[in-house]
Amino acid sequence: MALARTWAVALLGIDGRLVEIEADIRSGLVETKLLGLPDAGLREAKDRVRAAIRNSMQTWPEGRITLGLSPANLPKVGSGYDLGIAVAVLAASGCVPATKLPGTVLIGELALDGRIRPVRGVLPGLLAARRAGYQCAVVPAGSLFEAALVPDLRVSGAARLADVVAWLKGEETLTAPVAPGEQAEAQVPELADVIGQPEARWALEVAAAGGHHLLLTGPPGVGKTMLAKRLPGLLPRLSDEDSLEVTAVHSVDGSLSPSTPMVRVPPFVAPHHSISVAALVGGGSGLATPGAISRAHRGVLFLDEACEFGQQRLESLRTALEEGEIRIARQRGSVRYPARFQLALATNPCPCAPPREADCSCSPSARRRYLGRLSGPLLDRVDLRVRMRPITAMSAHEVGESESTAQVRARVLEARTRAGERWAGRGWRTNAEVPGPVLRREFGLPASATAVLDRGLDVGAVTARGADRCLRIAWTLSDLAKADRPDADHVAAALEFRDRRAA
Repeated sequence: MALARTWAVALLGIDGRLVEIEADIRSGLVETKLLGLPDAGLREAKDRVRAAIRNSMQTWPEGRITLGLSPANLPKVGSGYDLGIAVAVLAASGCVPATKLPGTVLIGELALDGRIRPVRGVLPGLLAARRAGYQCAVVPAGSLFEAALVPDLRVSGAARLADVVAWLKGEETLTAPVAPGEQAEAQVPELADVIGQPEARWALEVAAAGGHHLLLTGPPGVGKTMLAKRLPGLLPRLSDEDSLEVTAVHSVDGSLSPSTPMVRVPPFVAPHHSISVAALVGGGSGLATPGAISRAHRGVLFLDEACEFGQQRLESLRTALEEGEIRIARQRGSVRYPARFQLALATNPCPCAPPREADCSCSPSARRRYLGRLSGPLLDRVDLRVRMRPITAMSAHEVGESESTAQVRARVLEARTRAGERWAGRGWRTNAEVPGPVLRREFGLPASATAVLDRGLDVGAVTARGADRCLRIAWTLSDLAKADRPDADHVAAALEFRDRRAA
C-alpha cells in the first residue's frame, strides 16, 4: 500500500479553506474512487487526471486508487483540485518524490494533454493558504498575474503537468511571478463634462463625502446617468486591504484583467433592469457565486431606470444596504460575500417620460403607480433624493465652466478625512456608517439645531430611520463646510434632501 498527501483550497464565498488530498494505492480490482463531497465537475477529475498523467509521459498506477478530500463534510466545487490530485497520485505511486509537498498548495485544472488551465479564485485561495501558514504555492502560469499580488508567499507558475513533475524531481525550476509594479490608474469620466444641474452636482459631492445612497429623478436626457458614472471618480482610492478584498471578489467572479489585476479605483457596476435576482445578489446551483452587488463592493451600484427593475429585485437589496454583506444558503452550503456599496438610483418621473413635464400624458394614478415601484422601506434607506430639471439653452450658456473631478474630489477627500478622524476609534470610515443611537446620544446636537427635524417627526414627514439619516447627512454637510459640528442650517438642508416630492 502507498499513501501520499497534497493540499489545495476550497472557496466558500471569498473565504478559503485548506483541503487535504490523500491518494491511497493498493493492489486489487482496478478502480478509482473520489471521496469528500465532490460536485459534478470535480467527479470528472478522475478521467481528466488519468488522461493528463498519461499524456505527460507518466504512468497511471494499476490497482485500487482511493482519493480522499478532507474535511470530508466540506463541499468541493470546481476543477481547481486537478493538479493536487494528479501530484498526489504520482507521489503515492513513487513517480515523484514528496519532499517538496509539505507546506505547498497546488491549484489548477488539467487539460487532457497535461496543460494546466487557470481557474477562478486563485487570489482568495492563496490568501487563505498564507493565513494557514503555508509557505509555497504552485498555480497555473496564466494565473501568476493575480498570484503575484499575495505577499509573503513563494508562488510559482506552471504551464504543464510535466513541468511540475520536473520541479518535484529537482530537474527544472518553475516560472516565478513578476513583482507587481505601479499599474496605470483606471480612467474615470470627467465631472466637468456635465452641464448645469448644480443641485444634482452638489448632491453627488455630498454622497461621495459621506458615503450616502442617492436617487436622481428627472426626464430623459438631463444627465442622470452621466452624473452617476462620475461618482467613483470622486471617491477615495481603495486602501491596500480594501483593494485585496475587492480584487478577491473579482477573482472569484473571473473578471480580473491581467493588465490591471489590482482593483484600485472603486468599481462601478450598472446591471440592466432585466437582470435576475440571483445575478443581482448572487446565487446559482451548488455554492452561490457573487452577484452584481458584491462586484460593486467598496464602489457604486447604479440602477438606471430603477422603476423598471421590479419590486422583487429592488427589495432584495434592503438587507445588503443595512448589513454590508450578503449571505446565501444553498443545498451544498452557505456563503458570505461582502456587499458594502453606495447605491445610486435613477428614474424617470412617469412611464411616458417626455422631455418636458408639461407634455406628460400620464394620469396622476399612473404616475403614482410607476414611482410606487420604489417602495417606502427602500426609499427610507436612500439618504439623498434630487429632482433634476431639463437644461435650457439659456442656462447652458450661463452656467460657465463646470468644476472638474479633481477640484470636487479634493473637497471630498478633506471631508472624509475629518469624518475618519472623528470615527477612527470606533471603526467607522464614513458618516453613513454611524449608528443612529451614537449620533443622538454621544454626538447629540442642541435642540435649536434639530428643531426642524423634530417638527418633521411630529407631523410624520420623516421616519425614525429617516431622522437618523438626516443627522448623518448633516454631519457630512458640516464636514464639507469645515465646521466642528452641524448647525440648524445643515440639519434643514439634510431634511430637504429627503423630501419625498423628489422621489
